[in-house]
Amino acid sequence: MGKASETPQELEAALGARLKQLRLSKALDQRVLAQRAGVSVKTLRNLEGGHGSSLKTLMSVLRALGREDWLKTIAPVATINPLHLTRQAEPRQRAPRKVSRVAA
Repeated sequence: MGKASETPQELEAALGARLKQLRLSKALDQRVLAQRAGVSVKTLRNLEGGHGSSLKTLMSVLRALGREDWLKTIAPVATINPLHLTRQAEPRQRAPRKVSRVAA
């Protein structure tokens, strides 16, 4: 998941597959997860199958899986501002030029 050449449909399918894999790793069936997320089994099936879903459904399912922290990785807030670093940086120093002396 994540190649620039992937279509939105391929990205949806990959996301759905990952959610399904996460659900299975927690030994949950679709009925139980759908109930915990407050969505229908059909809605969960559509999400896992990459057949479109709402952002609200995605958030509900992630919360039910205990993975709402995943949403923070979509657009993490930078903790270091590169421009701030350049303002604090010491000016570069150049090595002195060698003066060539001609033997007299």
